[in-house]
Amino acid sequence: MNISKKKVIKIIALVLAVIIGLIAILFGLLTITEYKPKDTESLEVSGEASKTLSRGDTINLVTWNVGYCGLGEEADFFLDGGENVRSSNKATVKDNLSSIAETTAALNPDVVFLQEVDVNSRRSYHINQYDAFTEALDGYSNTFATNYKSLFIPYPFPPIGKVNAGIATYSKYEISESTRVQLPCPFAYPERLGNLKRCLVVNRVPIEDSDKELVLINLHLEAYASDEEKATQTAVLKEYLDQEVEKGNYVIAGGDFNQIFSNIDSSAYPQISEDLWKPGYIDINDFSDEYKFVMDDQVPSCRSLDKPLAGNDSAANKFQYYIIDGFIVSDNIMVQNVSTQNLQFKNSDHNPLVMTVRLR
Repeated sequence: MNISKKKVIKIIALVLAVIIGLIAILFGLLTITEYKPKDTESLEVSGEASKTLSRGDTINLVTWNVGYCGLGEEADFFLDGGENVRSSNKATVKDNLSSIAETTAALNPDVVFLQEVDVNSRRSYHINQYDAFTEALDGYSNTFATNYKSLFIPYPFPPIGKVNAGIATYSKYEISESTRVQLPCPFAYPERLGNLKRCLVVNRVPIEDSDKELVLINLHLEAYASDEEKATQTAVLKEYLDQEVEKGNYVIAGGDFNQIFSNIDSSAYPQISEDLWKPGYIDINDFSDEYKFVMDDQVPSCRSLDKPLAGNDSAANKFQYYIIDGFIVSDNIMVQNVSTQNLQFKNSDHNPLVMTVRLR
């Protein structure tokens, strides 16, 4: 009996040693292969744009967090209180991708900011979405910046697995230069191994008969950090905006802020539960009067992922909505219109936001 117990203890000890060894090897591998972007990196500009830009021109822009084409109406997500890591099957991801690409092309924008675009991720069945969007948006210059890359994310269960994703920008105007600007990462080791390395994507468009540029900044700011940590990223954005405005450039920063601007009335979409994800807050008084802060308070731009939307949005079963997608525009640009396209979150947990502006 004693011998049998000793054998059992040895077997358990061996199994634990193997498990601990495998975990150590995994974290060692993830540490060695960790995505560590530089503070600034030049990005390749692809595609051929034919439009030229002059003072007085009108520009139509779209920003859309496409949710890696896997967060449509049928999806929930574990970080928002849902149950799933990969909510959609491959066919649904393809359908969402096709619908988002077709809708974007039909809007016929001059400039497109896309966030959460996968190029090789388990969660979206390793479909190269950037290539698909580039094919659908013919006649645009385009750039791509990685902001989420890991060989293997080992949590939860089943694990997220491999992720390679980022931010894509499309412009009918020639992009002369594109730069990835790293934002502060609020997560320490080893937590940062499985988190995004957020960034600004700064795209420069020349203006004819002028030494000034249109500076297009595509962004996706922090979602799951403290307000203080989010503020550090906003401070970097402000500093960059101020530098460009001081040069006399025309500046548009847009995307998923994961925060609401203080000048926006969100009373139509109150926080229905403290258990649900809550957006951050950007106080526009922290910025100078040289900027306009633009969101649409008539239609929500994002919905909660604590449960699938399909079958749950009713008077008896309230759903959480947010206004977190928007633009910051320098004062030398006139905002003519802004509207959220009410697509009822069929193909993404975000609706696209459309803005029309004119260069003064």
